[in-house]
Amino acid sequence: MSTPETSQYVRLCVELVVRVDDADTLTKAALRRVAGDPDMPEGERTYTESAVTEDTAEALAYIVDPADLVSEVPGVELVQASWSSEQIDYDPDSPEWTFGEDDEVDDEGDENDEEVGLG
Repeated sequence: MSTPETSQYVRLCVELVVRVDDADTLTKAALRRVAGDPDMPEGERTYTESAVTEDTAEALAYIVDPADLVSEVPGVELVQASWSSEQIDYDPDSPEWTFGEDDEVDDEGDENDEEVGLG
């Protein structure tokens, strides 16, 4: 149900933890994606190739695109997206490990943050 007071914008927060079983395969996939980007300037291409080669989290952040999550959802238009990746120590049995521990949106970001404004 929608009323004039209801915002048409929805913030969808997704947190994932993935295990990289083959860093070499991930890096090669990221490098293929970089090579296949016709709009990337050569200077940026060199920097990006170096970043995805040196950092598995950077390679993953380059491949994962939040727009892919909603591109086929009927009635939805992606307006803005941001995402980040970092290598972490993960112990699912640890009482200190919980999802949603920080429900606040982090405005500070880090070097692996990606943000896309659309519209």
